[in-house]
This record gives sequence, structure tokens and C-alpha cells, in this order.
Amino acid sequence: MKQLLYFVSLAVFGGCVTNEKSAQLPSKTKASKEAIIDGLKHPWSMAFITEDKALVSEKDGDLLRVHFSSKKKSVIKGFPRDVTDSIRVLWRGDNSGIFEVLLHPDFEKNNYIYLSYAAKIQGKGSTTKVVRATLQNDSLTQITTILEASPYTQEYFHYGGGMTFGPDKKLYITIGERLFKEIDEPKIPIAQDVKDKRGKIYRLNPDGSIPHDNPDFGDDAVPGIFAIGIRAAQGITVHPETGKLWFSEHGTRQGDELNLLKAGANYGWPIITTGGYRSREYVPPTIKGAIFTDPMWYWQHTVAPTGLVFYTGNEFSEWTNDLLVSGLSRGSFWRFRIENDTIKSAEELFIDDRVRSRKVVQSPGGKLYMLTDEDNGKILRIKNDTL
Repeated sequence: MKQLLYFVSLAVFGGCVTNEKSAQLPSKTKASKEAIIDGLKHPWSMAFITEDKALVSEKDGDLLRVHFSSKKKSVIKGFPRDVTDSIRVLWRGDNSGIFEVLLHPDFEKNNYIYLSYAAKIQGKGSTTKVVRATLQNDSLTQITTILEASPYTQEYFHYGGGMTFGPDKKLYITIGERLFKEIDEPKIPIAQDVKDKRGKIYRLNPDGSIPHDNPDFGDDAVPGIFAIGIRAAQGITVHPETGKLWFSEHGTRQGDELNLLKAGANYGWPIITTGGYRSREYVPPTIKGAIFTDPMWYWQHTVAPTGLVFYTGNEFSEWTNDLLVSGLSRGSFWRFRIENDTIKSAEELFIDDRVRSRKVVQSPGGKLYMLTDEDNGKILRIKNDTL
């Protein structure tokens, strides 16, 4: 019955389970985009070292150090050699590449950075991998594996790779289920199988060990699992006031969502969905005793939401603590007002100037940037034209 409700509710603009017709929130602020850096190969993520310097991961390229004032870009040497991307496999349709770059909370003391990427083993395929490295000048050293989401398969889709540190100083990682068609699901779907590393969100100590207070999924469960039922989550971020984590989720035929992360939760894929299936003949199994967590928001059209951030700067005072979400499909850029863990209103920005975007990032000084997912990828500065 829950699945039927979701399909019917797609007829509206968008909504959450408790309020399907959440209103749009028209902004009085006039924002514009300005290209600051270009010539990037599908940038995926950006981590600020200072207000003027940042590390940028190129999905189909390298890990870069970018200087905003000088416009200089330099390659960080020593990236793991098992990385694979859509250029190396000679197929532009896949999702392989370098994903998130994330600084350790004590980066200024230890120079640790975390990287997620598509790793390959010749003859076996690829999987999502997370490593920690020490950044020394323009080189990576002391690389250690934090998470390897085996098995390696020939599917080049839905790696996940989103990462953030929570207020608890634990590392949270999204791992996709990797399948393109639901008809290829095993008897127990990948995202529902606690013995399978794929289709999960992990909570780890910064060194990759398992926190003692993680939820218990049973003796046979993969260590480190924090939540299950994930299809293809890329973005994950922390609310500045509540400290709770929110993440974006890709659907198939529609079904894109925003979710509030809860310990031990099951987000339902592929048993339930707010959209449809690529394999229209697919009938999901019944999992006895399973309790599913509803999304906080879903769209009635495909958005492909990616990296997201809560805004805490001063330039857009009207947007304080609002959730900003970029999207690959239709060049979406969304602003959500959240009260008491509930999305109250939504606004889509730049509808007359769309660009496929991978992530929204805020600098230490509160400036807003957006990464465009293009062959000539750009870092765009989001500016307030009403000031």
C-alpha cells in the first residue's frame, strides 16, 4: 500500500510523506553565477584548505590543488593506481572515476585527506574504494584503505562515494548498490542484504575501525554498516544546528529523494520506491519483518540530486540554514527550508540558466560555489546581486 501511495503522489510538484504539496518558497534574493575556474574534467568534489586554495577531484581526471586568486591548477601526485574512470574504460556512459575529496577535521595538524573513487582489478571489474592519505606539498603519501566495497563487478554504475564527518567526528560514507537494472537483483536484493557491502551507508572511525556504538545488524552483517536500503546516494551533509545528517538519493524512473539519516534505518530500495523501475517487469520480494524509513522529500520528475550543503554564510541572509541541492538532470539547483526535521518549502533556482551540476560547496568564509559536470567543467561562484 505504501508503494502505491508513492506512485500516486508523483502527480504533484514534489513532496514529503507527511505533506505531499509542500509549497515553493519564492526567494527575494537575486542570485547569479560567475565562472571562477574552468578547464576541469567533470569536477566531482571540492575541499577548501584555505579561502583561496582548495582540492578539487575530477571524475575523469586528477586530484587538483586550485588557487582561486591566481587561477593556477596543479596535479596532486601519487593518486592510487587502481583508479578507473569513464575515459580509461572507453565508455562515457558509466559512473566510474574519482569522487569525494574530504579533509580530516584536524587536517591542519595531521594533513589527512580522504578520497573515494572507482577502483579496478584487471579481469574482475570495479568497486567503490575509500582511502586515507597524507598530503605533503603536492603529493599523496602513506595511503591506507579505509573501505573497499567488494565484490568487484563489471557494472560501472551507482558507486555512491559521498563522505562527510559528523559532529561525533565519525566518517560517514555512502555506497551504491551498483546495479543498472532491477531484474538483475539476487533473491535477497543487494541493498537489503546485510552480508553484502553494497547499497549501504557506513559509519567508521577516522582510521577505518568500527565504532563500538554502531547499530547492530546481526552477527553476519558487514562491519561498519549504519543504514541499508540505499540505491545510489552521492551527497551527504550535516545540519549546522541539529547536527543530523541528510543525504540525497538517485531513483531510476523518477524516485529521487532527500533523506534524514537514522541509525539502523532501512530506506527500502528496491522493495519500495517513490518512482518506478527500469525493469518494468520487476516484482520486488517481500522481506518479512522489515520496517522502511520514508524519505523527507521526493521529486515528481528526475533531478538526479548530488552534492548538497546547508548554507551558513552571511551573503545570502535569507538562506540561512537552508539546504542547497544540485542535480545532474535538467541542471537543477534547489533550496529547501527545513523546520524540526521537516521540509516546509522548496524553491528551484536558475531555471533559465541550467547547467548539469555535481556539487554545491561553501567556503570557510561563507562563499557559495557550484561544480559543473561538463567536459569543460567549471567552478561557478554563486553571487548575491541584491547586495
